Amino acid sequence: MNPFRTVLNAGVSTHTISLSDKILTLGSCFADAIGSRLIRSKVQTLANPFGVLYNPHSIHRLLQYAVFNEPVPEHTFLKHHDIYLNYDFHSELSALQKEALQHTLCNMIGSTHHFLKDAQWLFITYGTAWVYEREDTGEVVANCHKQPASQFQKSLLTHEQIIQSFDTIYKSLKEFNPDIRIILTVSPVRHIKDTLELNSVSKSILRVACHSLQETYNDVEYFPAYELQLDDLRDYRFYKADMIHPSHEAEDYIWEQFAFRYFDAPLKDFLDKWKTIQQALAHKPFHPTSDAHQKFLKDTLKKLEELKSRVNVDEEIAFVKAQLQ
Repeated sequence: MNPFRTVLNAGVSTHTISLSDKILTLGSCFADAIGSRLIRSKVQTLANPFGVLYNPHSIHRLLQYAVFNEPVPEHTFLKHHDIYLNYDFHSELSALQKEALQHTLCNMIGSTHHFLKDAQWLFITYGTAWVYEREDTGEVVANCHKQPASQFQKSLLTHEQIIQSFDTIYKSLKEFNPDIRIILTVSPVRHIKDTLELNSVSKSILRVACHSLQETYNDVEYFPAYELQLDDLRDYRFYKADMIHPSHEAEDYIWEQFAFRYFDAPLKDFLDKWKTIQQALAHKPFHPTSDAHQKFLKDTLKKLEELKSRVNVDEEIAFVKAQLQ
């Protein structure tokens, strides 16, 4: 039967992810979406520790902080409406006192540094090639933090600039962790504030850069999240009400393609079992103290006990035990 759409087959990677692997995700909110699903799947994941990042230059800069465990420069801090922020980080990382924010960022960089040291995978999602440079320092910011537009110069990165920026941090990263592999994606989220036309220009630059990087480095590959959303699903019913972000169904579909491409057989087998347990944990009984439900809880607890040698299920076990009579 005609499927009435172009189905994108992402294929199977020659390098697969196992349950014991560690994965760091960085980038746009799509890195959050993949990261949160990895965490729920019990894969050791540090998901977007620095908050949402959109442009490649800022993502690479935060990677530099993490690789070298660098302190954040003094001139990158600012105060806005009594809140301290930093131009290199998302606004979710903020504080009422500058020292508190410095402490938070130092701890976050340190923990990411140690996680990255023996991680097997780095998952990066680029959101836009548009950048904002500070007029006073000429530095690209990750977030303008609602400062006056007159303080910034907006420009469009070229794919050559992205490649050069990536190459610099890639060399340092591979010296720090020689075995790490990198998955690049272009975010399917549309940046319509730049206009649809200029969003297309931006995404095109990102896509060309990812292609060049994949062709250049043997341990860098591209996952087609952008194409799955725009060319495979290709319908507004797969967007949220804002018509910008992929819907939950779209994220699930892209996640399934990601799992099919990268997860090894034991991880896929584990996830089949884990999905059944998750459904059991989400079950809300009409009569919690009934014999039938108590037996259901004991069966679920047994399944969790069988998995605790492979993954940390302490929280789930405690949740079930709290319901037992």
